[in-house]
Amino acid sequence: CFRLLCSLLIPALFLSGILFVCLVVLLWGIRLWIQQRKKQLTSAGEDGKRPLLVAFFHPYCNAGGGGERVLWCAIKALQKKYRNVTCVVYSGDRDATGEEIVEGVFRRFNIKLIHPVKFVFLEKRYLVEASLYPHFTLLGQSLGSVLLAWEALLKCAPDIYIDSMGYAFTLPLFKYLGGCHVGCYVHYPTISTDMLSVVRNQDTRFNNAAFITNSPLFSKLKLVYYYFFAFMYGLVGSCSDVIMVNSSWTLNHILSLWRAGACTSVVYPPCDVQTFLDIPLEKEKSTTEYSIVSISQFRPEKDHSLQIRAFAKLLKEKRLGQQPPLKLILIGGCRNQEDEERVKNLKCLCEELGVSNKVMFRINIPFEELKRHLAEATIGLHTMWNEHFGIGVVECMAAGTVILAHNSGGPKLDIVVPYEGQMTGFLAENEDSYAEKMAYILSLSPEKRLEIRANARHSVHRFSDQHFEETFLLTVEPLFK
Repeated sequence: CFRLLCSLLIPALFLSGILFVCLVVLLWGIRLWIQQRKKQLTSAGEDGKRPLLVAFFHPYCNAGGGGERVLWCAIKALQKKYRNVTCVVYSGDRDATGEEIVEGVFRRFNIKLIHPVKFVFLEKRYLVEASLYPHFTLLGQSLGSVLLAWEALLKCAPDIYIDSMGYAFTLPLFKYLGGCHVGCYVHYPTISTDMLSVVRNQDTRFNNAAFITNSPLFSKLKLVYYYFFAFMYGLVGSCSDVIMVNSSWTLNHILSLWRAGACTSVVYPPCDVQTFLDIPLEKEKSTTEYSIVSISQFRPEKDHSLQIRAFAKLLKEKRLGQQPPLKLILIGGCRNQEDEERVKNLKCLCEELGVSNKVMFRINIPFEELKRHLAEATIGLHTMWNEHFGIGVVECMAAGTVILAHNSGGPKLDIVVPYEGQMTGFLAENEDSYAEKMAYILSLSPEKRLEIRANARHSVHRFSDQHFEETFLLTVEPLFK
């Protein structure tokens, strides 16, 4: 029996060794071929030197959100510092030309690029869309991103590669086959230790269906799948030479999963704080009505229902004395039919709680109207659990509202924290605590509220475009050595 085992094992090991060597030779050959293509396709500049190609993987670069603002501010920062750099954007937005995308950047973000950007348009962006993977979505999108990145690499092999959208599985491809220095900016970990705990504790949330939480078997199987994915996610993420994260909350998760602390730094996203700081900070005038304003897209994780329930409790249970009446204004964007259906359900909740006449929904409004609502608001409201950063929270503070945010994630660790020893806002966790904190804020004197608002305004300079530019350039410097 032992002889038989040896007679089978030795040839199997020999064959495995040959296959491994063939694989290594094949991959090395592909790498050399890609390097040769890069030399052939990249022409020298006016000074006779080949420009350094810095490519950003951002398939949705024309989306107009906070992640896109990071992308364009990063490109502008590189253009200001490095004269021999050509910035490349891998984009899946084939419905717009490069010129139209750049015009949109100026229109939406007031960012004017110094030099032209080279766009590499990708045809297979559908491979990273969640709708393509009704089950095993995380794994499907991650594998899809590798195929999309292969298309990108074949079309343009850069010297430096930066993933600016969170597709960590693309990093090994560009590092080992593309021969690039690689970096990434992580807005939100694809999987987090919080997600593992939600499945482990069988909690029902927007990303953990009830039929799974109600079944111990399904919960265990999903937990095994999540642990396997977390292991793979950590493996590919640790390939990065430079890792930037947008908050302390994201930092803690990435350090836990990727274990690459030596090259990981917090680089706060650039928020357009100056636009809101232009709103005059004045002592509240006598008014006939106080307003509480919320800014966030109508997505399930934003938990607008908590805002409405807490507001209803405030009206029902708290004695506000002779203070003016209140209204709650929910400002946000609807991306699709699902978001519009969500707004309908929220309006039904308002009717059930008897607060329909006190709650306003303002959907996809112009920026100037948003500024006006914030200028008139007393309280800025935020309720998302474990928000990774919280640009809306920063905007409310810059506009001069008294912020009341969720006691978790970025707002807890980075934003609504004492600044120079002074209070900058309030945190809450559930319906009761939100109602209590709103009542407390409204009971404060206008002078005390003005003091908190001023402190908050001073603190948000940490999240300005200029601060982002300085920390981003300092962090990515090793990629250029």
